[in-house]
Amino acid sequence: SDPYANAGALTTDPWTVAVSGEAKKTGEFAFEDIVKGLTPEERIYRFRCVEAWSMVVPWIGFPLSKLLERFEPETDGKFVEFKTLYRRSEMRGTRSFTSIIDWPYREGLRMDEAMHPLAILAVGVYGKTLLNQQGPPLRLVVPWKYGFKSIKSIVEISVTAEQPQTSWQSLQPSEYGFYAN
Repeated sequence: SDPYANAGALTTDPWTVAVSGEAKKTGEFAFEDIVKGLTPEERIYRFRCVEAWSMVVPWIGFPLSKLLERFEPETDGKFVEFKTLYRRSEMRGTRSFTSIIDWPYREGLRMDEAMHPLAILAVGVYGKTLLNQQGPPLRLVVPWKYGFKSIKSIVEISVTAEQPQTSWQSLQPSEYGFYAN
């Protein structure tokens, strides 16, 4: 089966990812161009939550490093920042006046972490395309980090010289540090 078949199911609009910052190739890229030539593979990782639970998950994806290499990060690029899709009309949890997160959700990695062969961009799970609640069509999975680092529905990737400010780090820096190992 094609793991990219229903990618972008969260919306009927074509899915794009904006790439910016300290890279030779930047711009807005269609999902089809992002995954072109990248062979998805199954990776079975333990997924850990800061709330003291974990589970073993069979993700389908490709190494984040393979995608980043296409954009040719500059030597000044020391971090990678990710931003999630934010559409209040489609994402019920973001509409609440009690929402504590300043949307869009933001996460980041050091460049060496992003280039690590275990860090992947997932397009599927349990042998199927990601469901809306799992963050299609691209979700970051970093198995040595807590789950809040695995940002869903990625629409922006920026290579930066400075450590990016992440969503949970902004809300509660004493509890949710940038490294989250």
